[in-house]
Amino acid sequence: MDFTYDDEQQALREAVRGLVGKAYSDYENRRRTVGEDPGFSDKVWQQLAEMGVLGLPFEEQYGGMGAGPIEVGIVAQELGRVLAPEPFLTSVVLAGGLVAAAGSAEQKETLLGGLASGETLLTFAHAEPGSRWSASAADVTASGGSLNGVKEPVVQGARADVLIVSAALEGGGTGLFVVDGSATERTSYPTHDGGRAAKVTFSGTAATPLGDGGDATAVIARVLDSARIAACNEAVGLMEVALEMTASYLKSRKQFGVTLNTFQALTFRSADMYVSLELARSLATWATMVLAEDGDTAVAASRASLQVSRAGRHIGQEAIQLHGGIGVTAEYAIGNYTSRLTALDHLLGDGNHHLAQLAAGVGGYDEVEPLS
Repeated sequence: MDFTYDDEQQALREAVRGLVGKAYSDYENRRRTVGEDPGFSDKVWQQLAEMGVLGLPFEEQYGGMGAGPIEVGIVAQELGRVLAPEPFLTSVVLAGGLVAAAGSAEQKETLLGGLASGETLLTFAHAEPGSRWSASAADVTASGGSLNGVKEPVVQGARADVLIVSAALEGGGTGLFVVDGSATERTSYPTHDGGRAAKVTFSGTAATPLGDGGDATAVIARVLDSARIAACNEAVGLMEVALEMTASYLKSRKQFGVTLNTFQALTFRSADMYVSLELARSLATWATMVLAEDGDTAVAASRASLQVSRAGRHIGQEAIQLHGGIGVTAEYAIGNYTSRLTALDHLLGDGNHHLAQLAAGVGGYDEVEPLS
């Protein structure tokens, strides 16, 4: 496998880094942005649309760029590096990915075109109280063209113009439906990483099937895996900067008249952080390439997510510890990087979940002769 980016991919990285870096390289700008609803910048969102980022993975006939998972991963990493609060992962990769995979031509033209232009914000209403990252729905039910039940948490559920909703079908299975956001009862609240989520209640709410309707469990599972791999890339960007900030702090902060990197034990701990980062980067890159080549995406997503979960916890906790008391303050960035890593870990399935998924499939591998 060739893990290097080509010239166009490098140009994309530089363009996105320049845009979001200008907006959020000053951490105070990010703090002000997430301090007010909707928790992200409409201006930056529109700039991403004008750059073509919001339509990046979609077909050109629907306003997209026709790019693949590698390009999506590049964007996710750059957004992660500056803690950009824009909902690229949940709106473009997840909700948009479902429309692209299961929507009719008319729905793709309307919804993906609106998303790519920045005019329409989509989100996926899937999680239910008590659910554990399943591709199926249970509490929200579909009957006679309407939905009933509760979805929570729904990322940017109160701000979204259109909800892509999963619901249990009368004949069994899980269907996908398009719902006008204003037709639902929505209660918004801030999340610990500075974002926004909502409790969305459906009470006989009118809904249109996405595409031909029917059981969409397999589609949901695949798009969730795609989003997990994108989330791994975002986490890599977060961890890169967390390590850079920690190494810089150790080189500049003095204790007993010398900089902290003079103490060998602290240098070893930062070196261990680097090892965790590189392991996570390798798995995330590999999983992205598996997705691009239509390989076993479910296994790749779980392997990468498990490694990233462990690395994120290690790097986040060590970064705070090595910064000392300042690391837990809201005014300093490092704690917020750890908060975002934690949020990503729990958004689509934490490390324990993916470990269980991988363990359940161990029996499906061929037997091998042990090394003598």
